[in-house]
This record gives sequence, structure tokens and C-alpha cells, in this order.
Amino acid sequence: MSLERFSFNQATAQHWPLPEVVAGCVAAGVPGIGLWREPAAEHGLARSAKLVRDAGLTVTSLCRGGFFQADDWRAENLRAIEEAAALGAPELVLVSGGLPAGSRDVDGARRRVADAIGELAPHATAAGVRLAIEPLHPMFCADRCVIATLGQALDIAERFDPAVVGVVVDAYHVWWDDTVYAQIERAGSRIAAFQVCDWVTPLPEGVLLGRALPGDGCIELRRLREAVDAAGYLGPIEVEVFSAEVWARPGAEVLDAAIAGYLHHVV
Repeated sequence: MSLERFSFNQATAQHWPLPEVVAGCVAAGVPGIGLWREPAAEHGLARSAKLVRDAGLTVTSLCRGGFFQADDWRAENLRAIEEAAALGAPELVLVSGGLPAGSRDVDGARRRVADAIGELAPHATAAGVRLAIEPLHPMFCADRCVIATLGQALDIAERFDPAVVGVVVDAYHVWWDDTVYAQIERAGSRIAAFQVCDWVTPLPEGVLLGRALPGDGCIELRRLREAVDAAGYLGPIEVEVFSAEVWARPGAEVLDAAIAGYLHHVV
């Protein structure tokens, strides 16, 4: 089986410096890499772009923009769009943010997300970057992401051209939803990114770090991959894992395990 669509999201090896991540991907025959803004900035935006470009890797996405409840959301997201363009990332992943401080108005927060994306869309178009709305599991609704289902993400994305605003299908966040396969079919060409990891129980105390490498949990990853394929998405498949246990392992070992899990449980 081929690694043609495989992309290694650098968050999966959180403590692996970017030059080593890039070198490891090249050595393993990995064609794509998902980048995060903070480590790219730490290495230097221009240096990071040159490093990845010179290695022949494709940047599959940049994480992240969003957090529209923050006072400085507009400036921060315009900066994120510029960074995505500089790094050659076709997609800027948007995590919408939770409720504003002191608010219980989740409907209002979702309207704010839609309005903010409408304001950002012309800037993203000019930069050649697609805004990719990522729904997060409902347990993150209050503090991280009021967009909790793929259907809610599509309700916003469908107001825009599919080339400008799309959605992220992240296995960790959507696998539980009994409507997810219908929503994937609905999404079609709006699927901007497909990310895989696994769900383990019991969840650790810090639930954000409750992910596992593909095959180590309970998600029907191949079924989800077949669904996004059937919907017309034939783009990169990113392995993205947040896990203290995984992060404690050497980066090269994590990459090898991510590849093995991908080959055995996703494709």
C-alpha cells in the first residue's frame, strides 16, 4: 500500500524540532506535512517555508486560525492567512473558539463565527488560501469550539464558494455522530482536509490529549476514509495526534508508528 496521500501533522510529534520532522518525513518517503503556526514562527516563517519547500514536501494544512470570541480575532486571523500563504498551505484550519467570557449564548456565538468567516473570506481568496472550518467534539463547546458537528460547520460553509470555505473531517471529533456519513456525503467538494487518529478510553484527565495513533482505539477509520473518498475527497490524509504518551516517544518512532497505523487501519 502507498503513502501517496499520507501527511504527518507535526503536532503528532510535539517535541520534535521542525528540521528533524522534515528530515524524518523525507527519509520515510512521506510526501506531506501539516504545520502549526507556533513552531513555524519559532523556526522563522521564511526559514520554515524554505525548509519544507527545499525538502520537496507538500504542506497540506496550517493550524490554526479561529477563536473568534477573542477581542483580537480579526488581526490574528488575517495574520494566520498571510502565514498560510507564505508557507504554501492551501488550507487554514479554523477552530471557532468557545463562548465569550460570561456568556451562555451558544447560538449567538455560532452567528459570530459565521459573520467572522464572512469578513475573512475575501482576504483568504486574495491570498489563495481556503478557510477550513473544523468542528470539535461537543465536550469542547464551551471553551474551544462552538461548532460541534459537521452539519453545523456545513451550515456556515455552504454560504460561500467551496473553493473559499470548506470543512475539516477530523475522525476524533466526528466519529460519534450518527449523522456523520450523511453529512460527509453532503459536504462533497467542501471537504478541505481529512485528519485521523483514534479514541481511547478512559480519557486522560486532560481530555484534549485523549487521542491515540490509528488502530489504538475504537474509531472505524477505514469506514470514514471510504466515506470521504466516496464524497469526492481524494486529497491528503493527515495523522494528527495529541497525546502525552505519544509525545514522550522519540519523533522517528512516532512517525513510524503513525505510518504503520495508517497503512493497517486507514487505507
